[in-house]
Amino acid sequence: MPIDANSLACGLAAYKREAVITPDVRTDPRWKDWACLAQAYRYRACWSFPVEATSGKVVGTFTLYREEVGAPTARDRELAMRFAQSAAIIISRQQEADERAHGVKALRRGDRQKDEFLAMLAHELRNPLAPIANAGELLTRVLTGHPGAQAAVDMIKRQAAQLTRLVDELLDISRITQGRITLQRGPVDLAGVVTQGIEPVEPRLREKRHTLTVETTTSDEPLFVEGDRARLVQCVGNILTNAVKYTDPGGVIRVWTRPRGAHAVIGISDNGSGISAELLPHVFDLFVQSTRTLDRAQGGLGIGLAVVKRLVHMHQGEIAVHSEGVGHGATFEILLPRIARPSESAVETDIAKISPRRVLVVDDNRDAADSLAMLLALQGHTPVVAYRGDEAIARAQTFLPEVALLAIGLPGMSGYELARRLRAMPQLAGIRLVAITGYGQPEDDQHTREAGFDEHLIKPIDHKALQRSLSGRAGSERSGGA
Repeated sequence: MPIDANSLACGLAAYKREAVITPDVRTDPRWKDWACLAQAYRYRACWSFPVEATSGKVVGTFTLYREEVGAPTARDRELAMRFAQSAAIIISRQQEADERAHGVKALRRGDRQKDEFLAMLAHELRNPLAPIANAGELLTRVLTGHPGAQAAVDMIKRQAAQLTRLVDELLDISRITQGRITLQRGPVDLAGVVTQGIEPVEPRLREKRHTLTVETTTSDEPLFVEGDRARLVQCVGNILTNAVKYTDPGGVIRVWTRPRGAHAVIGISDNGSGISAELLPHVFDLFVQSTRTLDRAQGGLGIGLAVVKRLVHMHQGEIAVHSEGVGHGATFEILLPRIARPSESAVETDIAKISPRRVLVVDDNRDAADSLAMLLALQGHTPVVAYRGDEAIARAQTFLPEVALLAIGLPGMSGYELARRLRAMPQLAGIRLVAITGYGQPEDDQHTREAGFDEHLIKPIDHKALQRSLSGRAGSERSGGA
């Protein structure tokens, strides 16, 4: 419908934002071209009123057509305006609802696109990280007694671990804020959590010459909580990373566990740079970091502590931080509901020495495949490498692997299809299939399980997780590092 000064009653009422009354359409020149239509419907009078939303925008018109000539009475006008106002309210509410729904769809689409981008980014970053991490682990084992070379290898491993941690944090905060992380709950000994949480930061501890003291409950009186071991290890590791980062060389860092009523406490303190009173209430906010120089020498994204807080809350726990101010160090305490000591069968024991395995390694990233095979050979296993799915099937028929480590994004034949074909080969009954991939979303793990994989490891591989997998014991830990 045209809305201008030359429009009929409806368009003119919307244009002028006022009632347009036509007592007799036969005598109104604007109706000349519409006389036949008016006669067909027996229209003689037309009263049109604008429908204005609360915002003042005209969203329509309310029009009455009459078979008798005449103008509206005051009562007619009042009723018509009430109808127009009611229509305005209904239309406005529907438009607002439509706009909200459109906004929600746009937000969901944006979230989905963001998640897809982050997942792809993580995959692209993890692929080159895998051979770097493998090579670092390999060199560590062969360069014993070469201090200079070992220092360079440690540097490679530290930087690879740092990049892995940053990638994981980006994905974690996205999943956690959307409630898309599921905890793998079970009885967890906090002493073991502390031990595993310390492992990733040990190279930096040595590099900065920090003194680390650990005080945990004894094996006679261990502290257990119900939780996800890998996520609790991640919490300890993230806090320790900050302690190491913000403490000057030669500092002192303490880690302890102790009971506190019905709860168990993990504490981490340092004598580092401390936290200002202004920053203290915000240390668990996203992207918050201590003041630093322009060269960002300390690194990081300001995500780690935000992840810790959300994970602790998912465990029905609390986290607190205390600092006397800048230059006086900081103390973090994680408070978790305590449970009774479980039976020995429920507690994870250490991995026994693994018997040598025949391992098929399949990855189109030749550096990743070759470096992993070299590391497996150094550990006493017998690896065979293939770079394509059809090549892997041919090699498997004669090699008869006990374990197959398969990349997913293979050219020609995907890792999913390769897994199904290997699983269908009678001579490979009982083969253990492990997905080695840069994709680490929960749905990726589900897809690999549906394709027949026994386990899903994320690049770069945590070599302790790989050892568990080779032993036939799938751990709950995330294999991509903390």
